[in-house]
Amino acid sequence: MALEHWIKLQLALGAGCRRMNEAIAYFESAQHLFEAGEYEWKLSGIFTSSQISKLMSVKDEQVLKVIDDCRKLGVKTVTPDSQKYPKMLKSLDDLPAVLYYQGELNFIRHKIAIAVVGTREADDNSLAVAKSLSASLTRSGAIVVSGGALGVDSAAHLGALDVGGRTLAVLGNGFGSNYLMANEDLRARIALNGAVVTEYPPYTPAVSRNFPIRNRIISGLSHGTVVIEAGVKSGSLITANLALEQGRDVFAVPGDVLDSSFSGVNKLISDGATAVFSASDILDGYAVKYPFALDVEKIERELTLAGTVKNINTKERHPEPKTKAVEDQISFFAQADLSGLSDTSKTIIEVFGSEPVHIDDIIRKTGLTMPKVLSSLTELELSGLISPQAGKFYRKI
Repeated sequence: MALEHWIKLQLALGAGCRRMNEAIAYFESAQHLFEAGEYEWKLSGIFTSSQISKLMSVKDEQVLKVIDDCRKLGVKTVTPDSQKYPKMLKSLDDLPAVLYYQGELNFIRHKIAIAVVGTREADDNSLAVAKSLSASLTRSGAIVVSGGALGVDSAAHLGALDVGGRTLAVLGNGFGSNYLMANEDLRARIALNGAVVTEYPPYTPAVSRNFPIRNRIISGLSHGTVVIEAGVKSGSLITANLALEQGRDVFAVPGDVLDSSFSGVNKLISDGATAVFSASDILDGYAVKYPFALDVEKIERELTLAGTVKNINTKERHPEPKTKAVEDQISFFAQADLSGLSDTSKTIIEVFGSEPVHIDDIIRKTGLTMPKVLSSLTELELSGLISPQAGKFYRKI
């Protein structure tokens, strides 16, 4: 009967109930809670009068329908009294009373989990970063968690799957609701190589209010959350703020300071989030604390991104190369795709030769301001064209 009581508790209080953990601690289990009855509920001081009314109104038929729907859809369940329940969620005040899932959950135990989130309408470079970063995290032994949506979420999941890793998607709807059928194949692939999880009972529709509530599970399952391309009103910032509330780490991939699509991630960094240029920026700290949970020797310090642009006319740019350094520079950038870069970044790459270049020399030679140079250096790093060195030097890759 334990499962029935947990489902009944969830149906009564709904997703994201702020005092769920307190209620469980007070009554010890969902079964004991319902056995206690209305008088004890009032005496506990945990529930509002509205919540008490809901606890009394949920019918057994509703619970049995949820269980039957799960059986028909091939959906498994796990509750806080099970060893399979993710340990990272148990400390949350608003932990889910029931998780519905397809796939397996045990793979996330004793692993470092990193949430990778961002806008659904990311540009090609951000999608490449999300996929490459997730692949690097996976090869390093971490687990990538995301929301199964379009854009950055999909790229993150694919980055993990394409290198033979496992990943976990947290949905804002119930199984069987036919939400985002364009990603149906991806969800099936994730379930075969990880897990698709939700706290919403089967057939719960994907209404907008569900997703901010869902985001606490994404951050709650993860040791840290990485945000890639997000404006100031992005839902990804909700996930980042929830991570902070939960005592988790927050990371962000810097973007163009003049592009509002990146204003959210840049603000996160200015507020103290760790700037990310590679998997090592995320994992090095965890490797010290939890070396058993990662392949420490495989933590990657560079992202490998495919070129995004074509047809640089090196002859026009450099009609008469006069030195070996310039020749090296032309040979290198002639093979790279540059047309997707900003004009500022294209100006800066011309400064690079065979030797590392100091940031002060870049500013002096280009006449650009420090903020513009820093923004463009970030773009070039994420495009896999340059790499930072000690002492504020940069070199071409």
